[in-house]
Amino acid sequence: MELTPFVVDVAQASLDDLRERLARTRWPDEVDGAGWDYGASLAYMRELVEYWRTGFDWRAASLAMNTVPHFRARIDGVGLHVIHRRGRGSAPMPLLITHGWPSSFVEMLALIPLLADPGAHGGDPADAFDVIVPSVPGFGFSDRPGRGMTRSRVAGLWAALMQGLGYPRYAAHANDIGAVISAWLAADYPDRLIALHTLMPSFPPAVIGADARPLTRAEQAFARRQERWEREEGGYNLIQETRPQTLAYGLHDSPAGLAAWIVEKWLAWTGEAGGVARRFSRDLLLANVTLYWVTGTANAANTSGPARPGASPRASRCPSGVALTSEAIQRPPRELAERSFADICRWVDLPRGGHFVAGEAPEVLAEELRAFFRPFRSAR
Repeated sequence: MELTPFVVDVAQASLDDLRERLARTRWPDEVDGAGWDYGASLAYMRELVEYWRTGFDWRAASLAMNTVPHFRARIDGVGLHVIHRRGRGSAPMPLLITHGWPSSFVEMLALIPLLADPGAHGGDPADAFDVIVPSVPGFGFSDRPGRGMTRSRVAGLWAALMQGLGYPRYAAHANDIGAVISAWLAADYPDRLIALHTLMPSFPPAVIGADARPLTRAEQAFARRQERWEREEGGYNLIQETRPQTLAYGLHDSPAGLAAWIVEKWLAWTGEAGGVARRFSRDLLLANVTLYWVTGTANAANTSGPARPGASPRASRCPSGVALTSEAIQRPPRELAERSFADICRWVDLPRGGHFVAGEAPEVLAEELRAFFRPFRSAR
């Protein structure tokens, strides 16, 4: 594996072009009193875009990004961006963290030091991790995938990455599409995972065959809730799966359009009206959106590949921990999760935090990860 140091550094011309485009934003109209009912609020987006143009400092954001070690790895012909922060403690446990959509490594920046150096943040140095945060192909500074970049293939790249970094066995934590990739990692490389922690126990969905036990009432109720969610919330996913190229022209050409597409999800999946403004700083939201813009990956992230054509990973036998966030659609009954995760040894409700909890409440997630993986340290 080729591994070279990498520095986040964006050309000034790209930032100048961004500000010019923001200044020329052609704003749409809005249904009277719509608020967030039809998507991103016009009043909020006007305010956010003006701050993006006149107040947000990408250079300061990139300096913060560069406080952790970045690298580029080349594996099986694919260039991967990866953060590799070594832990400070007696025996740090390697922890592979995989982000989701529409997120990036930016969401993990506040979480990384809490995990790598718990002693400096009120924790026990014995809970330290070596933290590895790769960017999924199609996101950030990783290569853009072709049609064959399935989630299962990404899992294979992760296995090779961890082997190349010197970790024959390691822990994993993930959410969103990262949870799917990690499920394939557990299915295809079960001997390499010490344990798996997920915020999305119903993702990927379980394979329920003719010989499986019937769905319980709780599972049936959750299925109906998922159907309602698909009707009310899932339109973004349908177009990204069927006509992503058509969508890409707007997202790639209009920074305001890109911000609306991404930020609306950070609101909707936070779990409360107006949550995006109260739970996340504008600088965090815009650092994530700007990363998509300056790397030109809005389309690549939307087309980064299915799980595996016509297949889902078999039930994981890896010891698994589940932490439920405030996001209702990701709170399945335990018996449904057990169809995908056969050895659930921890099932908890986080005291706060929605879909993007690593950015919203990093200290809450850090404590949960320390607690879940603690028993596996002695087993190592």
